[in-house]
Amino acid sequence: MVNTEVPKHYNTSPSSFNGTPLLTINREATVDLDSTNSFEGPEKLLEVWFSASPLSLPEASAPEGLRIVPSELWKEMLDLVNCKVLSIIESEDVDAYLLSESSMFVFPHKLILKTCGTTTLLSGLPKILEIAALIAKFPHSIANTVRGTGTAAIPYRVFYSRKNFLFPDRQRGPHRSWRDEVKSLDRLFLGGSAYMIGKMNGEHWYLYLTEPNTMLTPPATPEREQTVKVLHLPEAKLRAKAQAMEVEEGQDETLELLMTDLEPKNAEQFYLDHASAVAEGQYFQQAHKARRDARKQLGSINDLDEVGGLEPFKIDELADNICNNSVDGFSNSSGGYCATGSEDELTFPQELTMEGHALGTVVSDSSGLSAVYPRSRYPDARVDAYLFTPCGFSANGVVPSPDAGGSTHYFTVHVTPEPHCSYASFETNVPASQTGRETADVIQQVVGIFKPGRFSVTLFEAKDAIDEDFNVAKKKGSKFEGIQGYRRVDRIVHDLEGYDLVFKYYERFDWEGGAPRLGEVGF
Repeated sequence: MVNTEVPKHYNTSPSSFNGTPLLTINREATVDLDSTNSFEGPEKLLEVWFSASPLSLPEASAPEGLRIVPSELWKEMLDLVNCKVLSIIESEDVDAYLLSESSMFVFPHKLILKTCGTTTLLSGLPKILEIAALIAKFPHSIANTVRGTGTAAIPYRVFYSRKNFLFPDRQRGPHRSWRDEVKSLDRLFLGGSAYMIGKMNGEHWYLYLTEPNTMLTPPATPEREQTVKVLHLPEAKLRAKAQAMEVEEGQDETLELLMTDLEPKNAEQFYLDHASAVAEGQYFQQAHKARRDARKQLGSINDLDEVGGLEPFKIDELADNICNNSVDGFSNSSGGYCATGSEDELTFPQELTMEGHALGTVVSDSSGLSAVYPRSRYPDARVDAYLFTPCGFSANGVVPSPDAGGSTHYFTVHVTPEPHCSYASFETNVPASQTGRETADVIQQVVGIFKPGRFSVTLFEAKDAIDEDFNVAKKKGSKFEGIQGYRRVDRIVHDLEGYDLVFKYYERFDWEGGAPRLGEVGF
């Protein structure tokens, strides 16, 4: 189910063409978006969990958890991050926000925020904790002025990660260096752990995480003495909550591909001029076909005349009606074109000549991204895509499980195609067990779309209760060992609290681009 209610100051999608007719679009935020200048593609990624599962929300919290928060409040938080909401898909289990700089996903029990460019993601974290406390009613404490908020919800776990920046000197606020980011997070949370994974003088990845049942850093000067209220739950409820937490954590896995030095021919498809040309060809081809098919349903004019049927001038009118009524407004592809008038009078829609969601859907289809989790396997999946001027692309996918009672997952894609800073990322938490494919097959499909000169992969996978053995982690590290056309340069396996982390770095066999652009070296 997708919510059809349109929030204040928003408009619905302009046509069934863009494949997500029930999503919400913020037109004010899409005005004057431009990606002309050099852009920092590698994103900052934050996950804040307030419970291990939607089924184990604290009893005092709102039943809907974070999803009770109005979009206007999230927009206020995003103002601190320096990005805007372009559009929203609202489903039963998750709200997917497509942003001017990447994406945000709001589940009942957790929030995932991913931003690129010079956004100040960590500046929004105190506001997230405050919103979770005051609106979602998660357990909280009085915070100190260092945190920038008077009240802060107590998270279950926090994860923050990013690749080394290409242009670190352009970053702002707490993101000028990894050291500054760690200090910012340590001011909020006790006992967090910071890692650099990969070569200090090569491609590497940073990670900060807290242990389960995270503790906030105590106020420097408590305003008043606080008492801790202990809630005693019946033993049966405690067991049920523990089981719910084990189920969610045992199924949690996140795959992230961070790709640089994209093949120019592959990167070209994420430019507005190229996408518009593709759309024009598709439009006229399918518009002609739609009219021909509609006319076939009516039979030839001669056949109609022989039986004393319709007047000839009615043929085009009826063909138009059949064609228009055959459009699937819930289709998640750029097909289903229709046109009126004679074939010589077809007019190319203006929305297919300018940046926005319509061309975003064209690119999602033509590039093959929408086929990573195809509608044949995931009939309720929805993709919300946007193409920027003069280039650049972002997409969110909401992927409900095809199995009854299953969870809803997501994927997100962001592309900066300019040759001097080309970059693309793909992230998903759709379990490999649900796709019926090996993780390597998903990686191969995505890499084939972009053909990067090099890329890194991180697989963050929750441990089962029986997996608390490093030998199991090493076995997981052997996953997706062979990617066709690439050689593995680096492989690192980390045995973390509750998770196994696999990091791998690949270079294309025929890559002749020299050493990678590091931008940021070491700590």
